[in-house]
Amino acid sequence: MRLVFTIVTLLPLIFAGCSGSADASKSTDARSVETTATHAEPQPVRAIARIVFLGDSLTAGLGLPREQAVPSLIQDRLRSEGFDYYEVVNAGVSGDTSAGGLSRMDWSLEGDVEILVVELGANDGLRGLPVAQLRSNLDTIIKRARERDITVVLTGMEAPPNYGLAYTSQFRQVYRDLADEYDVVFDPFFLEGVAGRPSLNNRDGIHPNAEGAKIIADRMWDVLEPLLEKHDR
Repeated sequence: MRLVFTIVTLLPLIFAGCSGSADASKSTDARSVETTATHAEPQPVRAIARIVFLGDSLTAGLGLPREQAVPSLIQDRLRSEGFDYYEVVNAGVSGDTSAGGLSRMDWSLEGDVEILVVELGANDGLRGLPVAQLRSNLDTIIKRARERDITVVLTGMEAPPNYGLAYTSQFRQVYRDLADEYDVVFDPFFLEGVAGRPSLNNRDGIHPNAEGAKIIADRMWDVLEPLLEKHDR
């Protein structure tokens, strides 16, 4: 974490007094105060650090007000738990594939980013895109983040069953293999506990509603909290 130091500017001390020994004593005291203050250590101020959610419509919160999307709920939790120096960035774009996430990764990681949550692949699976392409894109995203000393949280995704058992199995395995290879924090399924439950999804049956988003955010909080540094309040 980069620290920003506040430069303390000392206002001149003006002393008024009478002539004589008392005046000299006051001047000595004044110089002593000035010397002590001048050599005081500046107090460090913690810079704002970012947690970026790089994802698709599941991250963007399609069908929900922005404040009910998972990244916004995580921001609220950070504040309530005293992690005031973290800023959550919702870099979710509806319809994005893993290739789309990779193409905009650099500008999504502007600023002092400490943690990158990668939630990509749902649209790759819906479109039946090659598993090798998914792996290559996610691999590059993880490598680039690690090169910047950013902690990566990889969230897994499931492909729809209509592409066959072989495809869905290979698709699922991509996330597990990358998590093992790079030893990143791994959440096996972003929609765990929400997928397939009508009461927790919008009418399309795919995107979480407000209640579904809360369940995901609570689970993601359990994943993220051990990675955070709590600032002294």
